[in-house]
Amino acid sequence: MKKRNQFDVVCSLIFKSHNHVIVLKYWYSVDLVMIKLVFGIFALMSLCIDSHAQRARDLGLKFEGKTGLNNAITDVKGVLVGYKTLVKGKGALKTGKGPVRTGVTVILPKGKSIDRVPAGWFCLNGDGEMTGTTAIEEYGFNNGAIGITNTNSVGVVRDAIGEWNIKNFSSEGHTDFSFGLPVVAETFDGLLNDINGLHVKKEDVFEALDAAQGGKIEEGNVGGGTGMSLFLYKGGSGTSSRTFKVDTAEYTLGAFIQGNFGGRQDMIITGVPVGKLLKDDWPVINTKEKDGSIIVVIATDAPLLPAQLKMVAKRASIGVAKTGGLGRNSSGDIFLAFSTVVPIQNSKTTMETWAVLPKEQLDKVYQATVQATEEAIINALVAAKTMKGINDNTIYAIPHKKMIDAVNNYNHLTGK
Repeated sequence: MKKRNQFDVVCSLIFKSHNHVIVLKYWYSVDLVMIKLVFGIFALMSLCIDSHAQRARDLGLKFEGKTGLNNAITDVKGVLVGYKTLVKGKGALKTGKGPVRTGVTVILPKGKSIDRVPAGWFCLNGDGEMTGTTAIEEYGFNNGAIGITNTNSVGVVRDAIGEWNIKNFSSEGHTDFSFGLPVVAETFDGLLNDINGLHVKKEDVFEALDAAQGGKIEEGNVGGGTGMSLFLYKGGSGTSSRTFKVDTAEYTLGAFIQGNFGGRQDMIITGVPVGKLLKDDWPVINTKEKDGSIIVVIATDAPLLPAQLKMVAKRASIGVAKTGGLGRNSSGDIFLAFSTVVPIQNSKTTMETWAVLPKEQLDKVYQATVQATEEAIINALVAAKTMKGINDNTIYAIPHKKMIDAVNNYNHLTGK
């Protein structure tokens, strides 16, 4: 016979991971002390589950549009993403030694190749850099990998992509142009990183290129986004995708962002002015502040002309604006769009034929661009973790619970 303070307890814990639901059931016969222990463990597990919710939708945030399989730029067939993240050292800044909080991101439009793809670009505000855009403006194509890194590492990343191209794709003829005119963009990570120490090396770029993959990809403090901030919370790398139909054909569009911009008061999440509602968790900055930038890369398998892709790149501006981005004076807001559908050349290469969406069908592409860009920025914000860098400068992760409470309470008060 059981003691009075013992009884059977059925405990069921249901929790969501990124793409699946796990149900754990336990049957215990325990005394009251054990009951407290069990429920204490469950409480800790719940906290761990919440802290591992890496994406905005995992927290219950709602966005418009239908996503692709992984809600990532890699949902566009053939697109690969690779990272190299560099984090070492702590304490006072010693140029050339650290602390290091930086990295490099590479996006390959047609797998590990230098195959050309139609492309267009747009600059919302030009206090930044994206190499290779002169050729894109003139000829409407991009060849091979696209790099994103910190402001002072653009050169080494560009040269390393070119060297990797030569090693892997050189025809060794006197007209060989496998080096290409690589596209590399940047944002400034000097609040956390020893940016003048030039810590990104060509070997880091090679590693990112060799490791590039499709499917699910990391977000937050990774690759070129390692040392970045968003709205004075920790920022970094983020991605999202949308699918849409034109007649019976279904297309996919993905956005990848490296986010490093915005004042706290500017921040908007799903239409809610969250930045005005969150009063705590301000960064600790022991050096001079500098406004940042945002780089957006849009990929799609919709057949588009270079001029149409330039218009797509422009629409990334609206996605940035929906999160509170203003294109501030000291911000480099530069956007690139490409299509994986290439024109067909005849056997003599004397004629090429394009099959493209007409102007009247572009609104669906524009809508997907705005939606994917907006969500990619919030995904970067949600995924990023608190980071301490040079001179103990610290940028805090946005507190998930406070953020969700702010969104829900505002929607309740406004009747949304």
